[in-house]
Amino acid sequence: MVYLGIAAAVAIPSACSEDNPGPIPPGDDEPTDIERGTFAKGADVSWLTQLEAEGEKFYTPDGTQMECMKLLKEYCGVNAIRLRVWVNPAEGWNNINDVLVKARRAHNLGLRLMIDFHFSDTWADPGKQITPAAWAHLDLEGLKVAMANHVNELLTALDGYGIEPEWVQIGNETTPGMMLPLGSIDNPKNFSELITTGYDAVKAVFPNAAVIVHLDKGNDQWRYDHVFGPLKRYGAKYDMIGMSVYPKVESWQTTVNDLVANISYVIATYGKPVMICEIGMDYREGETCNKVISEIMSRTKSLNMKGIFYWEPEAPAGYNGGYKKGCFENGKPTVALDSFKTK
Repeated sequence: MVYLGIAAAVAIPSACSEDNPGPIPPGDDEPTDIERGTFAKGADVSWLTQLEAEGEKFYTPDGTQMECMKLLKEYCGVNAIRLRVWVNPAEGWNNINDVLVKARRAHNLGLRLMIDFHFSDTWADPGKQITPAAWAHLDLEGLKVAMANHVNELLTALDGYGIEPEWVQIGNETTPGMMLPLGSIDNPKNFSELITTGYDAVKAVFPNAAVIVHLDKGNDQWRYDHVFGPLKRYGAKYDMIGMSVYPKVESWQTTVNDLVANISYVIATYGKPVMICEIGMDYREGETCNKVISEIMSRTKSLNMKGIFYWEPEAPAGYNGGYKKGCFENGKPTVALDSFKTK
């Protein structure tokens, strides 16, 4: 997601310390209904602990208050959660301890997990891929060590709780590369080595996790050749191609047509399955959004397309500087995710 807002300066509550990783739903961290390998109908809810700390509450359609992930699962058909990871974020949200809180809650609800490493202290997207401040002085070999240690730290902590992510992103919307300037796509050898370093770090802890390289604008074939062509030439290791797509209501059909064509193209050209890691539309366009998701699911059924994740559905309108692509109103889900309820 290309995000332009400024995060609110809110401190992580003491409940999110490593020794006490926050409120976990009742249970023993042993879910019974995780179905690995099935079509992912997911939601990125990385803002959730911050929203809760700020007093946000969530409700079923009939007005009953409910924990957000449980609500997404029981009323929206969501079966997977995506969580972003920042290295040393200024306010603490999305650091390793905060991610562990949300990951344990998702796991205990029987939800599958995608981890999204940004390799930055803040938002990483096509407009900015900023090297973490603590790593800024490092050369390429130093960056490889730092990123491998960062991946290992989180994944080893998850393993300690008996949580195995099904998917792990190495970078977020890395169309220009990542950790610029050293990891720029203009230096494809460096970028490819960083992707492979992340891949190896993931597989060292979770050999069965699918490693994703994720770009924006899944409807734009050019940028997928621009990145995955060089990755192929330099032998970068990854398992899956991730896409973002944010259709506009007035042109959604064209966007979906181009997206489906590109999914078919990249599968044939690069030999990897595809995951839509982010999708979103204006919260006031729930019915159109439902049509979009339904059509994508229907038209990619015969392709090697593994799932769809809605980006921050729980966010209230205008949150954190102006985000309006959630799909809740007044704490209740709209119809945008109704297609997820189908088998």
